[in-house]
Amino acid sequence: MSDRADGVDAAGGREPDDALELLFRDGRTNAVLAWGLVAVLVVAFVESALDLDYQWTLFVAFVGGVVLLPSVAFRDWRVMLPWELLVLATLPILVRGLFAGSVGTFATYLALAALALLVIVELHMFTSLAVTHWFAVVLVVLTTLAAVAAWTIFRWHADRYLGTTYLVDNETLMIEWLYVTLAGVAAGVLFDGYFRRRDRLLWRAIRRMVRR
Repeated sequence: MSDRADGVDAAGGREPDDALELLFRDGRTNAVLAWGLVAVLVVAFVESALDLDYQWTLFVAFVGGVVLLPSVAFRDWRVMLPWELLVLATLPILVRGLFAGSVGTFATYLALAALALLVIVELHMFTSLAVTHWFAVVLVVLTTLAAVAAWTIFRWHADRYLGTTYLVDNETLMIEWLYVTLAGVAAGVLFDGYFRRRDRLLWRAIRRMVRR
């Protein structure tokens, strides 16, 4: 007698009838969770716009564009980044909106690193880009530095033409860049660990399929 009946294996867990069915089902679940996090970004965007916080409104809009790019490009609402990574991207934005002072400032640093992480993950998942693990970490760090550079240029122009006071002095800016770099290193290590785990789970699933 077979040790599987009605899709239930001997360990009591349900096995999918088809690997593609599992991927489709997981894709729908991931998409629903991801769109829930997009709703959080919409709330943060509206709140920033009402507060006339120009820099944060632009930043949240840019993050939202990056998050929605796969769905727009593939014209399928289910094509979204992994929801776990979107949590990492939206959490600093949510914290920055709820808290001021040093907590909100540090959340800004994490948000910049998270944005860089999302960009590299999209390139990794939806393009032919293939890099080694160590270079992936370096690439996330470099993208984080590019993001904070663009962020600094925007704030300088805002201070000059809109009368804001986003930039204080050069020493404060250098300390900010240091913290953002450290956050980028942490994001790069997270990127490497996350995709190593995904690779292990993928090969484990393939081996189970082959043994059938």
